[in-house]
Amino acid sequence: MKNKETFGVFFREKPAMMLLGLHNAKGPVYASNLAKSVDCTYSHVVKILQHMEKSSLITFEKTGRLKLLNLTKEGKTIAEHINQVKNLL
Repeated sequence: MKNKETFGVFFREKPAMMLLGLHNAKGPVYASNLAKSVDCTYSHVVKILQHMEKSSLITFEKTGRLKLLNLTKEGKTIAEHINQVKNLL
């Protein structure tokens, strides 16, 4: 798919797709479901999510043993812009 290749030139594919996955989610999102949806290992997803948390793009909400992922206001804004660029390509 040419658009996917072009998108990959401008953005690191997995982190961008993770933000879009969180933005477009219809229900609660956990690192394990996100890893499956972007075809990535759980440990790699967690590492990227930790960077996103440090950058104030996401928050972790602990529910028992699980951590629910939420986009911050800034994270939503960035995800919307990434989505616009993706649609333009």
